[in-house]
Amino acid sequence: MGIFEPFRAIGYITSTAPFSINRLGTETFVTVSVGKAWQIYNCAKLTLVLVGPQLPKKIRALASYRDYTFAAYGNDIAVFKRAHQIATWSRHSVKVNQLLLFGEHILSVDVEGNIFTWAFKGIDQNLAPVGHILLDNKFTPTCIMHPDTYLNKVLIGSQEGALQLWNISTKKKLFEFKGWYSSICCCVSSPALDVVAVGCSDGKIHVHNIRYDQEIVSFTHSTRGAVTALSFSTDGQPLLASGGSSGVISVWNLEKKRIHSVIKEAHDSSIISLHFFANEPVLLSASVDNSIKMWIFNTTDGDPRLLRYRCGHSAPPLCIRFYANGRHILSAGQDRAFRLFSIIQDQQSRELSQRHVSKRAKKLKLKEQEVKLKPVVAFDAAEIRERDWCNVVTCHSDTAQAYVWRLQNFVIGEHILTPCPENQTPVKACAISACGNFAVLGTAAGWIERFNLQSGISRGSYLDMLDGGSSAHSGEVVGIACDSTNTLMISAGQNGDIKVWNFKYRDLKSRWEIGSSVVKIVYHRCNGLLATATDDLVIRLYDVVALRMVRKFEGHADRITDMCFSEDGKWLLSSSMDGTLRIWDVILARQIDAVQVDVCITALSLSPNMDVLATAHVDQNGVYLWINQAMFSGDSVMHSYGSGKEIVNVKLPSVSASEGSEDATSDHPSGKNLQIQGVSWAPHLDAQIPDLVTLSLLPKSQWQSLVNLDIIKERNKPIDPPKKPEKAPFFLPTIPSLSREIVFKNSDTGDEHKGSQADETNKSRVYHDLPASEFLQLLHSSAEMKTFSTFTDYIKGLSSSTLDVELRMLQIIEGDDDDDGDDKQEPTKKPELHSIELLLDYFIHELSCRNNFEFIQAVIRLFLKIHGESIRRQSNLQDKAKKLLELQSTVWQSVDKLFQSARCMVTFLSNSQF
Repeated sequence: MGIFEPFRAIGYITSTAPFSINRLGTETFVTVSVGKAWQIYNCAKLTLVLVGPQLPKKIRALASYRDYTFAAYGNDIAVFKRAHQIATWSRHSVKVNQLLLFGEHILSVDVEGNIFTWAFKGIDQNLAPVGHILLDNKFTPTCIMHPDTYLNKVLIGSQEGALQLWNISTKKKLFEFKGWYSSICCCVSSPALDVVAVGCSDGKIHVHNIRYDQEIVSFTHSTRGAVTALSFSTDGQPLLASGGSSGVISVWNLEKKRIHSVIKEAHDSSIISLHFFANEPVLLSASVDNSIKMWIFNTTDGDPRLLRYRCGHSAPPLCIRFYANGRHILSAGQDRAFRLFSIIQDQQSRELSQRHVSKRAKKLKLKEQEVKLKPVVAFDAAEIRERDWCNVVTCHSDTAQAYVWRLQNFVIGEHILTPCPENQTPVKACAISACGNFAVLGTAAGWIERFNLQSGISRGSYLDMLDGGSSAHSGEVVGIACDSTNTLMISAGQNGDIKVWNFKYRDLKSRWEIGSSVVKIVYHRCNGLLATATDDLVIRLYDVVALRMVRKFEGHADRITDMCFSEDGKWLLSSSMDGTLRIWDVILARQIDAVQVDVCITALSLSPNMDVLATAHVDQNGVYLWINQAMFSGDSVMHSYGSGKEIVNVKLPSVSASEGSEDATSDHPSGKNLQIQGVSWAPHLDAQIPDLVTLSLLPKSQWQSLVNLDIIKERNKPIDPPKKPEKAPFFLPTIPSLSREIVFKNSDTGDEHKGSQADETNKSRVYHDLPASEFLQLLHSSAEMKTFSTFTDYIKGLSSSTLDVELRMLQIIEGDDDDDGDDKQEPTKKPELHSIELLLDYFIHELSCRNNFEFIQAVIRLFLKIHGESIRRQSNLQDKAKKLLELQSTVWQSVDKLFQSARCMVTFLSNSQF
C-alpha cells in the first residue's frame, strides 16, 4: 500500500435498492443501501446512526427486523446483527431481487422464480432454508407483498402482468389474477381489508379487491414512465401516494377518486420507495438521485411540504476543496449543486442555497434544475473574511458572470461579478487574494479583471500593452493565482504563456512561454512555486520570483486532471486520466509514490493538516477520503514506500470506515502483504540513530510519580485511623482485614496453640502458595525468549502504585536464622532472588538497547530503593549490579557529550551574525 490508504466515502445517501422501515419502541429507523454497503437513519431527524460493512457485490434488496438487517447481493443474502455479519444464506443460483419480512421468516425471490423461506430465529444452528417454492417458467416475479390478515399467504407480481396468490406453508398456488396486460412494478396492501394497489409500467395504478377479484378504481400518471412506488396513508386520510420514474410524486384521494396533489420536483430521478409513517401525516420518499426526503401533510390546502431531507450529489462532482482547517469539503458537481460536506459529522453536510429556487421555478413554470446555476467549473475560497462578507467565488459553465457566496450563512451572495461588459465571454478562472478583499476573474477571451468582494465593484483590468492592450492574453485564461502579500498576480493562457503582473498597479512585470498548451496551474503562496500541467503530459515547476523553471516531472500517460500542493510545499500531488495518483517530492525532485485506482480521478484536494486526501472520480457521486499514513508513521516509512516508478493498485474507499477498502490485501513493493482494516498502520521500524536514546513517549506524570512515590503516599495518607464497622455484632469475634468488610473467626478452631502454630506456617509459606502474578509470568517468559518487548509494554501500562506493589512482592522474607526446620530454604535458592536477578538482566538489556530511556531510569531508581539491601547481601546480585552501573555510566557519558555539543552549537549560532 502507498502513502495514502483508503479511509471512507462521504456524500452517499441512497442508491437503487428500496429502503426498509423498522420500528423499535417509539422510534422509527430506515435502512437504505449505498452501493455495496447499507446505512441506517433515525427518522426523527434523519440522522445517521449506523453504517454497515462492505459487501462483495452491490446490494439488490433489503429487509430489517429489530437488530437484524438482511441484505441480498448477487446470489447470496448476508445477515447482520447491528453492524456485525453473523451468517450468509447461500442457496440461490441466480441473482436475488426481492426480500420480504414474513413474521419470523425472510422470503427471498430470485430472477428465475425460486422462493426460499429462511428462519432467522436461532440462526446459528439453521443456515438452510426451511421452505422452497418454484414459480412457473412463464411467470417472472417483479414484486412480492403480504396482504394483511391473509395467514401464510403472499401476493406475487410478474413481468408478464399477472398476479398470483400463494400459500407459503402448504406451498400451493391459490389463485391467479389475469392482470392488466402490463408489467407490474410494485404492489402494496391498503388499510382496508382485501384491498391492494398495483402499479404498472404503463403509468397506471389499479386499486383491486383480491377477495372478489374486482377493480375498485384506477388512476393514470400525467407524466410518462412506470409507477415505481406506492404507499397508503394510515392516519385517517384516504390518500394513496405514487411515485414514478420521472421523479414526480402524485397523491390520490381514494374517496373522491381523483388527484389530491402533485409534487412535481420531488426528486431529480426515478423514485424507488415511498412509505407513509403509521398514524402520521408524513411521507418518506427515496430516489436514485442520491436523496431521501420527508413530506408532511399539514397545510391548509392539504398539499405536502418538505419537512426534512438528506441528499448528496446526483451527478459526479467536478471541483472539490478542503475548508475550515480540513473539517469541511466544498464540492461542486454536474448536478448544478454547490455543497459543503463535513468529514466529522455527517448531519452537518448541506447544499448551499441559491435563493428560493423552488418558488422561482414554480413562478416561471420550469423545473428546479433549469432555474439553478449551471455547473461550477472553478471556484476559490478565503476563510479570513468569512464573518465579514462573501468569501467564495464560483465560475460556471458557459456563463459570463461569476457568483459570490456567503459561506457563513450557506447562501449565494448579493453581488454578481461581470467582467468586460462590452464583450461578455464565459468566465473560466478565478482567484481570491490572500487578504480576502479582492477576486480576480479570467475569461475565455483572455480578459482579466479585479473586483472588490465587499461591494462587487470592478477595481480595474489587467492589459498587456505589448499585445495591443486589448486583453491580458491572446487566448483563454486557464488559471489565475495571487501571492501572499498582494504583490504579484500570475495568470496562464491556454496558448502556453505565463504572465506575472503587479497586483496593485496592474502592469505586466514578466512573461515566459512554456511551449505547450497549459491545462491547469497551481500556485503555492509560501514558497512561491508555480506548477503547470500541459498537453505534453509534463508537470513543470517555476520560481515566480527568479523567473526560471526549477523542477520537471514526467510520468503520466494521459491527460492531467488536477494538481495540488501540500501545505508545507514539499509535496505535489497530481491525478490523470490514466487512473494514477502520483506524489512528487519537490525537494528531492522525484516521484515518491504512485497509486493506481479503478476509476480515474477528476479532482483532488489535500487537507491543510496533510492528514486526509479527498478525491472525486468519474461517474462517482461521492467524495472519497484517503488517510496519509506518513503523518502517523514517520518519514522513514514514507521513504520505504517511495518506490519511484512502481505503482500500487488500490480499490476505492468504501462507505464504512471500519471496513476500509474493498481490497483485502495489496501487494507492497517490498514484497509484503499489508492487511487493510480501516486505517492500516505501517510496520514498526527498529532502526535507531547511534549514540542516541529513545524515549517511551509516556506522560511525564506517569514515570515521574515512580520517583516521588514515597512523597505521594505520605501526602495521601489518611488523617483518621480506620474505625471498626458499626454493624458488627458485639458477641461475634472478628479478625482485622485490609478491606472494610467484616471477617469472622472460624468457630471450628481447635486448640489455641495449634491454631497459632498453623498461622505461623501459613505466613511462612504465603509466597509459595499464591499463584505467580502476570508480572512474574511475563518476566520469566520474556527472559526465556530473550525478548522483553512484551514485558515492557505490560509495565508501561501499569499505574505507579501497581508497579510499586509488584516490585515489593519480590522482597525476601527473612525467617528466624536460629530455627532448624526441615522446610527452611537456602537464601540462594529462594524464588525471589531469581526474579530480582531477572529484573537486573532486564535493566541491562534495556539500557544496552537505549529504549524507553526515561521510564527505565525511573523504574531502576524505585527498584534499587526497594531491593538495595538484598542486592548488597548476595554476591551474584552484586555482579549484576556492577555491570548495570558500568553500562549506566557509559550511556550517560555519551548522552551528556551530545548535549554538550548541542549547547556549543546553540551558543555559536546565537553569538554569530546570522
